[in-house]
Amino acid sequence: MNPEAAKLFPAVVAAAAALAVSGLYCLLATRNLLRALIGFEILVKGVTLFLVLAGYASGRSGLGQALVITLIVVEVAVIAVAVCIVLALHRHHRSIDTRTVENLKG
Repeated sequence: MNPEAAKLFPAVVAAAAALAVSGLYCLLATRNLLRALIGFEILVKGVTLFLVLAGYASGRSGLGQALVITLIVVEVAVIAVAVCIVLALHRHHRSIDTRTVENLKG
């Protein structure tokens, strides 16, 4: 790792941790399903940044990049399905509140 990158490494780790924590808070603190999806996206972006940093710190940036590309592809598929489910819930219940989903338990 070059000296300039070593100086910035703790700041980038802190930024990745802040992204992950703020995404987790947004995911857990809201009753709105769209806000929860946005929180999930922020959480995944923090994890993605951690993966890039881990690959760079270990000197195997190719492995980190491959993991990140795979993560992005899987994330797009998961979010597409989740948005479709939220839209279906909104059409059926006219609400995207999590309390309406809790009422569907059998």
